[in-house]
Amino acid sequence: MTLQCVGAQRRVATWLLCFLAMQMVLNALCMQRLRAQNPAAGNNSEEATAVFAGGCFWCVESAFEKCPGVTNVVSGYSGGRSQNPNYKNYAAGGHREVVLISYDPSQVTYAGLVEFLIKHINPWDRAGSFIDRGKNYSPAIYFANPEEKEAAEGVIKAIDQMKVYKKPINVPVVARKAFWPAEDYHQNYHLTNPGNYMTYRQTCGRDPFIKEHWGENADRLTLPGAFPKGATGKRATQAGKTEAGSGTGNSSDAAKGSDDLSQKSEKPWLNFEKPKPAELKRKLTRSQYQVTQENETEQPFANAYWNKHEDGIYVDVVSGEPLFLSIDKFDSGTGWPSFVRGVDENCYATLPDFTHGTQRVEVRSRIADSHLGHVFDDGPPQEGGLRFCINSASLRFIPLKDMERMGYGEYLKRFENRPRKAK
Repeated sequence: MTLQCVGAQRRVATWLLCFLAMQMVLNALCMQRLRAQNPAAGNNSEEATAVFAGGCFWCVESAFEKCPGVTNVVSGYSGGRSQNPNYKNYAAGGHREVVLISYDPSQVTYAGLVEFLIKHINPWDRAGSFIDRGKNYSPAIYFANPEEKEAAEGVIKAIDQMKVYKKPINVPVVARKAFWPAEDYHQNYHLTNPGNYMTYRQTCGRDPFIKEHWGENADRLTLPGAFPKGATGKRATQAGKTEAGSGTGNSSDAAKGSDDLSQKSEKPWLNFEKPKPAELKRKLTRSQYQVTQENETEQPFANAYWNKHEDGIYVDVVSGEPLFLSIDKFDSGTGWPSFVRGVDENCYATLPDFTHGTQRVEVRSRIADSHLGHVFDDGPPQEGGLRFCINSASLRFIPLKDMERMGYGEYLKRFENRPRKAK
């Protein structure tokens, strides 16, 4: 190999490293802006907090970001005897890696959080978690009062009765102690260091274990008591019939399933249970299924809503859950529907996406877990700087005049004193 070839390879390698580094920086900036759109996270006096241990806090933090009602997750240390622990000495001080969860108790209960935790750990291993060994990596449920202790023990009993695991759940339920935040570089590690995180995640054994025992129900809360009575927020799933496929992916399919919700004034998405793939294929158009279930991307400038300007709300084509308002829609010039924000901070989940040789931030619906599109940090600066680039095929549009009748009346007040649309 000539010196010229070696030099050329080094330049290419250097360019690739710089490109990946820039992608990670942009991704981190995008996520910071996402959090900035939720100023209540961690500062709402009506929020509650919970502390759980589930092994590597990188993984537990990224998991709970998908849990309904959760507004913020912080990695840290707790359960030990030492003060001000850090990553080098927390284990010696008797601490575990934990997460501090801020959540809205009007949308999810402490019992619901316990259910979510158990579904994302190995709940019978007290000697560590998956590839990580030692008490500092072992799971634990921390309670702040007798009511939380009773709720946690009730969830454990209920899941044991389901016979999901071959062994009884063996997670200690212990009194909550002081929480110590971990170093900044550990926070949002799955977003700021996606390469290292994904390498670890793919080799630690956590995902195969979760999939084996829970499958697609891992991110869904199904036990009684997971949601408070009368909750109006975004629920993962509960028993009930599904009204799927009430939406469109392109103009020719705009009427498919349009009658599914037209006679309903209740909120069917609150009791949504995802159908089997065969049923979804029957109810959805081909493009709707490919986008929402197979993460495909539709053609720009050739989809139903890229240039639609009518007032109304855009909902998930599978579940009907509310996602975006027309007053937050703007013309990005990309050929896809673009929004500056969702209807609220809990209507979507974000995940790192490494497909197509680059790193992006994927946007998925919370309840149906539909692929919606991606979010970028090149949106209108005066609106927070985000651009939610969404596939029309993942959406169904409800006109303003039909919102009350079809269960979306709570969002009508947003149109009364509407801000000027972003340009």
